[in-house]
Amino acid sequence: MSAKDKDGKGPSQASLLVELARSRYELVMSEDGRPYGVQIGGPAVVMPLRGKAGLRSRLSLEFTDANAGQVPSQSALADAMTVLEGLAGKVDPVPVHLRVAGGPGRIVLDLGTADGRCVLVTPDGWTVEARSPVLFRRSGTMAPMPEPVRGKDGLAELRGLLNMDDSGFHRLVAWLVAAWIPHIPHPVLTFKGEQGTGKSKAAQTVINLVDPSPATKRSQPRDVKAWATQAFNSWALCLDNVSAIQPWLSDTLCKAVTGDGIIDRALYTDDDVVVLSFRRVLAMTTIDAGALAGDLAERMFLLDLQLISEEQRRTEEELDATFGEARPAIIGSLLDLLVKVLKVLPTVKLERKPRMADFARVLAAVDQIQGWTTLKDYTSTSENTYADALEGDPFGSAVAEFADQQASWSGTAGRLLELLPPPDGFHPKWPKDATRVSGQLKRLAPILRSVGISYDDSKRSNDRKRTRLITLTRDPGISASAPSAASATRFEQGELADADPNPSVRTASGQRPQPPRADAADAHADAENTAASATRTPADQRRNPSADATDTADAVLQAISGQRPPCTTCGHPLDPVLTTIGATKHPTC
Repeated sequence: MSAKDKDGKGPSQASLLVELARSRYELVMSEDGRPYGVQIGGPAVVMPLRGKAGLRSRLSLEFTDANAGQVPSQSALADAMTVLEGLAGKVDPVPVHLRVAGGPGRIVLDLGTADGRCVLVTPDGWTVEARSPVLFRRSGTMAPMPEPVRGKDGLAELRGLLNMDDSGFHRLVAWLVAAWIPHIPHPVLTFKGEQGTGKSKAAQTVINLVDPSPATKRSQPRDVKAWATQAFNSWALCLDNVSAIQPWLSDTLCKAVTGDGIIDRALYTDDDVVVLSFRRVLAMTTIDAGALAGDLAERMFLLDLQLISEEQRRTEEELDATFGEARPAIIGSLLDLLVKVLKVLPTVKLERKPRMADFARVLAAVDQIQGWTTLKDYTSTSENTYADALEGDPFGSAVAEFADQQASWSGTAGRLLELLPPPDGFHPKWPKDATRVSGQLKRLAPILRSVGISYDDSKRSNDRKRTRLITLTRDPGISASAPSAASATRFEQGELADADPNPSVRTASGQRPQPPRADAADAHADAENTAASATRTPADQRRNPSADATDTADAVLQAISGQRPPCTTCGHPLDPVLTTIGATKHPTC
């Protein structure tokens, strides 16, 4: 093949490039609409048409080698790529995978090597194959995986690299096995612990087993688009040192667990789009991620790490060297366990199916093989996570405490909002209207259910408006989490009682007091106790809020029952709360 002079005779450079590509590469289109080239007779690894590691660069080099060092022009390369994209679009789309592929009967693990080797895993065993039976794509965030070896106790070597108890280690092993089963959702592995527990190193070890990368630990993405780019190019990734999870990131992580897709406008086009679709294996390290949204809490796989003493602490260099030597054996042992899981998984039946039911079946299979209790430990830890998430949501905590008091309650969202005023009159996470109450309750429903409170909004009232009714029912067999001090105070003051013998009687802040006591003597004593309680510290009030709350309510009611004194400035009656503290005029006067 030779290029002609620029006299118009002979094929152009673009034509020669297209001819060269068609003779050496198969053009395919992925299911998400991306054109790729696959070397004929070479590894089953696709190359994008453009980019540094794409077909464009490869063709440019091959053209130069075949034409005595002549370099193709940029315009010829651009014209050739346009033609090749058209050729790729003529064939039916094919699946293109990242790192791992397959289903219940066969799993293919891409080792990420230049020669395209892979590991084929079936219920009968695993083997290293020279060429993958499915197409894989590579990205700049991927690193090669060492070839696994048999015959060594890799799990014992892995145990020596991690500072966690046996229960946590067993759950981690089960999570690692499930991470290579691509057709199921995987909960977010969360390493939690104080400083000095080795969270980041543990996460780095885990990611380098599942999906090695030169960037195993990532910072929190700044927006959805940045996150989608990271997730599209890695099968497993870890967010390191998470201190708070923004609502958009919480929703994004939930979707990445079960499967997500991002559609964006293609670069330099007006109407063409690109699709980033993925379901990923995620990990996270945190000291305290703050209040978790209920749907994310359901998808967490929490592992607490133990503090490393100075005598037991090892250097990074020592850990890396030990892990490098042990990694082939660790991967081999995990593959041995994966083979057994694939064999028994079709026979595993769960009596109760939690939210992550497919993952729970894998845990049950591992327990059946190893004699562990990973499923039981996972569900127990999840219940604690739900309780933490409920405590971190002020409205959810108030609803739980309200349900504890009422046992069973039915009413409108607006009525519930009246009965649950925000602490101190305002809270940024408190729903502002009835519509937001319904929406927030739906998000909280799984967590409320985990503490024995069922939520139902399927009924409607019998009046002409046919208003939707909310029903909260407490399961007496399940205890809810302990109420917060602020909410406990509101309950003891009677704010949340649905049965209101005198709904017109309220304090200035809109709170509903308890029924009055028998005589004025009690009121006088209560007023004195209320005045005395003003000298108590906030910590004292949090430790024992009920007595003062009741005393204050009684004093307020006594003030209401009598004639309210006038303000010394404007002459209008003083509010009951002001009279209980001895005020003689309104604060605004």
